[in-house]
Amino acid sequence: MPAQELRKQLEQLRDQLEQTPPLDADERGAIQALIEQIETQLALQSPPPADETLVDGINLAVERFEVSHPTLAGTLRNIMQSLVSMGI
Repeated sequence: MPAQELRKQLEQLRDQLEQTPPLDADERGAIQALIEQIETQLALQSPPPADETLVDGINLAVERFEVSHPTLAGTLRNIMQSLVSMGI
């Protein structure tokens, strides 16, 4: 179930990227890279090892977007919580 919830949150993040006031190419690229890393972790069949780099990247994105795009930052926080609960 946690993986299904995480997929739902990733879809919300993609929707927000489409609806959010314009992000510059670097910001959009950073979030797309995070989405790809998370999807790679989800694709693994066995329980993935803890990936501090991924969690650190999400934390940095939350800090980066907290003021300018609070909804986006909130979704990223939810994704991070899901990853932590899954042991990633």
